[in-house]
Amino acid sequence: MREDAIPLQNETFWLCNCTLARCIENNVVEIISYECPSLEPIKCANGKQPVLLTDEMSCCPYYACDCDCEGWGSSHYITNDGLTYSFQGNCTYVLMEEITPQYNLKIYADNSNCDGTQSSSCARSIIVDYNSQAFALKSIQGGAELQCFLGGTPQTLPFDNNGVTVLNTGVYLVLEIAKIGVAVTYGATEFQIDLPYQYFGNNTQGQCGTCNNNQADDCMLPDGRLVESCSVMADYWQATNVYNPDCPVPLSLPFNLPKPVLIEQPCTTNSVCHLLRSSVFEECHQYVSPHRYYEGCLFDSCHMTNPAAECTSLQTYAMACAQFGVCIHWRNHTTICTSDCPVDKVYSPCGPVEPPTCMDSPHHIPVDKVIEGCFCPEGKKLFSKESGLCVDKCGCLDPAGVPREFGERFTHNCQECICMESTKTVMCKAKECSTAVPPICNSPGFVTINETNPEDPCCTTLSCRCDSSSCPVVDSSCQAGYQPVLTVPEGECCPQFTCEPKKVCVHEGVEYQPGQTVPLSECQECSCSWNVDPETQHYQIECNSVTCDVQCEPGFEYVRSDSDKCCGKCVQTHCIMNKNGTKMFLQHGAVWSPPGDTCERYTCTHIAGSFITTNYQIRCPPFDQSRCQPGTVQLAADGCCKVCVEKETGCKVEAVVDYIIHNKCQSEEKIALTYCQGDCNSYSKYSELGDSSCSCCQESHSTNRTVNLRCLNGDVVPYTYTHVEECSCSVTSCHKATSLSSRRRRSLRLAGV
Repeated sequence: MREDAIPLQNETFWLCNCTLARCIENNVVEIISYECPSLEPIKCANGKQPVLLTDEMSCCPYYACDCDCEGWGSSHYITNDGLTYSFQGNCTYVLMEEITPQYNLKIYADNSNCDGTQSSSCARSIIVDYNSQAFALKSIQGGAELQCFLGGTPQTLPFDNNGVTVLNTGVYLVLEIAKIGVAVTYGATEFQIDLPYQYFGNNTQGQCGTCNNNQADDCMLPDGRLVESCSVMADYWQATNVYNPDCPVPLSLPFNLPKPVLIEQPCTTNSVCHLLRSSVFEECHQYVSPHRYYEGCLFDSCHMTNPAAECTSLQTYAMACAQFGVCIHWRNHTTICTSDCPVDKVYSPCGPVEPPTCMDSPHHIPVDKVIEGCFCPEGKKLFSKESGLCVDKCGCLDPAGVPREFGERFTHNCQECICMESTKTVMCKAKECSTAVPPICNSPGFVTINETNPEDPCCTTLSCRCDSSSCPVVDSSCQAGYQPVLTVPEGECCPQFTCEPKKVCVHEGVEYQPGQTVPLSECQECSCSWNVDPETQHYQIECNSVTCDVQCEPGFEYVRSDSDKCCGKCVQTHCIMNKNGTKMFLQHGAVWSPPGDTCERYTCTHIAGSFITTNYQIRCPPFDQSRCQPGTVQLAADGCCKVCVEKETGCKVEAVVDYIIHNKCQSEEKIALTYCQGDCNSYSKYSELGDSSCSCCQESHSTNRTVNLRCLNGDVVPYTYTHVEECSCSVTSCHKATSLSSRRRRSLRLAGV
């Protein structure tokens, strides 16, 4: 009822201090004591301890169960009311949302395939949407790093703005909304959502179920219907206001999922699942049963390729134990689940969610919750949440991030600083330096420069320093065989050059390296040696007389002329030809035919100092054997073409009647003089100088006859002449035959005078 409203008759209203009043009539009010129901203990279905609350009027106490939703590994879930199920969805799902919006809070899980397999899925990020702010808690680089994003932008932690705080313990990200008591914890593949019943009792739905300490209605669909299996229910809570193009459409109800295969043993040889049932966690067994975590560990052992996937079940169970004050150092019993903390921090399974810092306000009340992570060692605390530095004493943090005690004076970046206790900040001012007296620089190359004072790096001083660019120019050239050597005497600035011998040989201004040939003399072979000349310090040139090679190849002969200064040379003397792989050597003018082929000819000609081999083929004239006298067919003298004595023009005895004249004496009458005439096989090859063959028609049988000759003085003298009886062809000298024929023709002409 409004404060200014007038109560109606018989109307009951709150008066104050849990007191009721009832309007009787005529301004008569009856005071009624407010009776609270008896306080009855309850048992929380999720295993948590009940919390004591008061009703809406803050009058009557009652017990309630705060809600705790968990997920880990390959999508193992525990609802707000403690119901366990598994779900292998690959989409973005609603974990929790308000049935009737009061605090504008929604929490989503973005699931994707683990290890690249289709048989398991993990929560790769948890999205918390609060008052139109979308925080994404993600694991990146394969879970090696955790990061918080706000609206897609990565945030530097710790984050504290608009009522939301995000912390990183080194193992978990923790998002807190202090106003409504919400805490979301996220690891690489596990999460935990703590919701106070005071704000969210009987007003949640999603994959985490209801928040009413009743497991019977946890498997509720978005339309309010209940199904028997939460594994079926979970697929229908796809986030409708998040873009998920690859999300599969849920099957139409009703449908039955295949019963999961019961796994009794881990599938890896070095499994750590047995630790959940061992003495390592024995202290926690009375508070939280390890059964559901053990089953999840076995499933991950057989469905995920990374052996470290088993660690999430142990880590999640240890976090549940920590809520009951049971801190277990379980990681020391494994080799695959070790923790990596920075060198300045130590690992603890039950550290404070908000570690104390030097900057904490005296009125700050930290979250009363413990969590696994990396914390400052005993005796130290964080300087601030932002710095992450552990310090022995509280004070200031200098610009370099180094802790300073109150009142401490120090120098930073050439400024004199002090840590102020009143403001907990560092105050700095520029350092004052004394005036430097300039020195006198007289030596060549030295100049005055302003440099850092070695005794006080924050101040400068004037000094004489060497500047080689100001040195005078010096001629640094050396003759052949020498190299310039630069030396700077001690205490000087400018260089001095000297020419020192090089390790080379020198001849006529040219340098030679050891082993190189030196052209010293034509009749000597000279080279640069490794021997050092004691006077010049150069390598010495060593020479040997040239050995002439007088051996020449076939077809050449060694000739040394007056123009040759040292050695002669091989001069060609024959034509050299290759016939069927055999080298042939022909002298100038020689003719050669291959065996069995007398018609092919090779000749050698020496022209202008060169030997030229010429090859030609003899072409025979047409030959008709039918025109030959029998028995006269034979090869010509060249051994190539056939020749014969023709029947009509053959060699035979002819006669001429004429006088015989001898020494101016003449026969008294004409006498029949016989001779041989006719064709014979003759040839003369002008292509082969000096090579001719004559087959002449000559007498083969003759007799001597005597006749009287009368001389001019009247004397008669006898004269014997040859009378040819038979003729035949015989080889003779062509030149002689020509001469005889000429004389004979002349004799015949004289006879006709």
